[in-house]
Amino acid sequence: MFDGAHSPNRARRRSWQLTLASLDQLSLQIRLRHIAFYLLCAVAVQSLCCADVKKLSAEDRKLLQNSSHFDEVDSTSDLPPAIVALCGGKLADPGQKWNATDAITDPSLPAKRLIWAAIGGDHYVVHYERGGIAHTYHVLVAKLTQNNTETVWQAKGGPFKDYAAFVNGLRSGKLDDRLGNSKFW
Repeated sequence: MFDGAHSPNRARRRSWQLTLASLDQLSLQIRLRHIAFYLLCAVAVQSLCCADVKKLSAEDRKLLQNSSHFDEVDSTSDLPPAIVALCGGKLADPGQKWNATDAITDPSLPAKRLIWAAIGGDHYVVHYERGGIAHTYHVLVAKLTQNNTETVWQAKGGPFKDYAAFVNGLRSGKLDDRLGNSKFW
């Protein structure tokens, strides 16, 4: 006869318990590795986003603060396509339909909408909003010459109702340019 402590059924149960414990431990290790990988990815993406930060020069700041040098426009059709492209592509005009949230209702609508733009010689200031999980406001300052389109400066901030409000925001430090020229914002 078999002793109850040494029965084959009890040995199998003990074997299964050890296997389940090992699987739980392995599952925990895999989850921890996934978390570590995701954290590494988050840090890597953040460092990519903050690459090539371009601060506003004193000369450009002085130019932008001269409101009389700029004329406001309120339509993307008043902007060269190269300037609109620097904003990340298609922009809806003020008052037009656009995808303001991360719930895309119409994929043909843009995810960004122009608030206003200002033109001063070869300089363009474009203030627009971007929909998504976080509704954000952006300012792009660009220079367009015959042979070149250049991003002078980008920042988050606003909304600014007009160019004068933007200049006040610029003077009072209400714009955040720490993200630089990231393609992710």
